[in-house]
Amino acid sequence: MTASFFRWLATAALCLAGTVNAQSPDDTLYHQLGEKPGLAVLMDDFVARLLTDPRLAPFFKDVDQAHLKKQLVDQFCEVSGGPCKLVGPDMKTAHAGIDVTKRDFNALVEVLQQSMDARGIAFSTQNRLLARLAPMHREIVNTP
Repeated sequence: MTASFFRWLATAALCLAGTVNAQSPDDTLYHQLGEKPGLAVLMDDFVARLLTDPRLAPFFKDVDQAHLKKQLVDQFCEVSGGPCKLVGPDMKTAHAGIDVTKRDFNALVEVLQQSMDARGIAFSTQNRLLARLAPMHREIVNTP
């Protein structure tokens, strides 16, 4: 066999390997967030900030904090490509009956960014996470 055939075979193998990798789930963001332990620490900080932020505290004053943290860890784990699966109602159902405005949603995002900054999460990682969470806006915001 000729050298050109082996080069062709090697190129074909690399192309096929690239296709397999492109189809596997993207868990890089999950790893960059520190996997489940890192997400748990992030959510501890985030929920503490939610409870002290005057714009958001009223939404969370009667909420079971441990359950909220667990749900948030599972949600962020799933959204970031981790192995978790959020169990419970979808976002629209979970927020039905709660008047959430765009301003409220933006305040929550601001607090999440503060928590990520405090945890030293890279800006690019923050942006990737926020981009994955952004579609929830239309499911959560229900009041003009």
